[in-house]
Amino acid sequence: MRQIFWSTLLLSLLFSACQSASSENETVESEERLPNIVYILADDLGYGDLSTYGQKRFSTPNIDQLAADGLKFIQHYAGTTVCAPSRSALMSGQHTGHTFIRGNRRVEPEGQYPIPDSLYTLAEMLKQKGYATGAFGKWGLGPVGSTGDPNQQGFDTFYGYNSQTLAHNYYPYFLWDNEEKVMLEANEGTNTGAYAPALIQEATLEFIETHRDEPFFLYVPSVIPHAELVAPEEYMAEFRGKFLPEKNYEGTDDGDRYRKGPYGSQAESHAAFAAMVKILDDQVGEIRKKIQDLGLAENTLIIFTSDNGPHLEGGADPDFFDSNGPLQGYKRDLYEGGIRVPMIATWPGRIAAGSETDHISAFWDVWPTLAELTGSPTPDDLDGISFLPTLLGQEGQQEHEYLYWEFHERKGRQAVRQGDWKAVRYNVFASEDAPIELYNLKEDIGETNNLADEHPELVASMKAIMEAAHRPSEVFPFE
Repeated sequence: MRQIFWSTLLLSLLFSACQSASSENETVESEERLPNIVYILADDLGYGDLSTYGQKRFSTPNIDQLAADGLKFIQHYAGTTVCAPSRSALMSGQHTGHTFIRGNRRVEPEGQYPIPDSLYTLAEMLKQKGYATGAFGKWGLGPVGSTGDPNQQGFDTFYGYNSQTLAHNYYPYFLWDNEEKVMLEANEGTNTGAYAPALIQEATLEFIETHRDEPFFLYVPSVIPHAELVAPEEYMAEFRGKFLPEKNYEGTDDGDRYRKGPYGSQAESHAAFAAMVKILDDQVGEIRKKIQDLGLAENTLIIFTSDNGPHLEGGADPDFFDSNGPLQGYKRDLYEGGIRVPMIATWPGRIAAGSETDHISAFWDVWPTLAELTGSPTPDDLDGISFLPTLLGQEGQQEHEYLYWEFHERKGRQAVRQGDWKAVRYNVFASEDAPIELYNLKEDIGETNNLADEHPELVASMKAIMEAAHRPSEVFPFE
């Protein structure tokens, strides 16, 4: 009897110990660190401006390596065709018929119209999940001290330009370090001692180093390669004389508006553009190397994309570089060239290297994707759909019924993509009967063959979507 008792007790203790060990292992697994998230947003980089997407005149080896090591999206779309509303779509998870900011509306003394305090941003969601959050580059969603201040919208750290107008100039008189205005004495007068993208890159790398031991969300809204076209001499020297005939741009080099928005002159616009894309590519490489050197690569998702299509300002010459590739249109167009953008995602061991997807996605999908990735609840008012299954090569990827864009300048513009079909309407403010153009993107990616007359029922359906997708806004009336 005594022997049975001690045998039973021993078995009980062993079972208890196994349960305890199992419980501890489950705790360790449940407390596994959330992945770091790095979202790099180029400024006005066209669909064809990367060699991995077809650029022939220069190469982008570091970004190309991202594609070689990860997943390349060939049907990804920006929030819209200009900066502020495109970024608002990213931060809100809503398309431009619903998101709060729908135009590049300036406010005095510096900045753009602010997103409201009521908006639950992507950064706030990740911060609530325990992420250290940092933004480095161009903000453009509300002045310092307003409800749109990045420090009020989920970012622990911000360094760069608050105003997208002042972000036109690369040797500015000041940058913002959170709510501190940091004067750049090296740029006083007409001096060019402090190249802002280099300063911003230093702060970006420092953020990674500082938060290496905790999950972080690093948002890098670069100011490159938006006009003006200016690069340090060591970069200019690499491309000088290689893109002849050069294009000369005469800009603003003195006076009251100097370095307050207008672009400076550039006698070598082609070389300057290539040099700036080279800077962007080098900086992507430096960010990735920092992450690898710190042993963080296998737990870091990196996404690279652009906020809209290529611009025509400040001496830029997208036709010379074929910046929109096979697409029609530029920045401010709702044709594919204005809104379809490159997107690359890499995550060693989780995203298949050298892969490509034709999944149709847009900026407003990033919010629910990162929410699903981090196990965060998703608000009911989002327009986005998580593309996490596509990232991880899993089954069950949900598809959009349609994508919708609107643009509030140039007499108003709207566009809808539904499957392979794309509807575009210009001059919306001029007439309620402004014609709708219709294209089959599967057969006509360049939108050269308008099929509206052949498919009146589809045109009527697209018009109904345009009317339903637009929610009236008192701040940004669409009229």
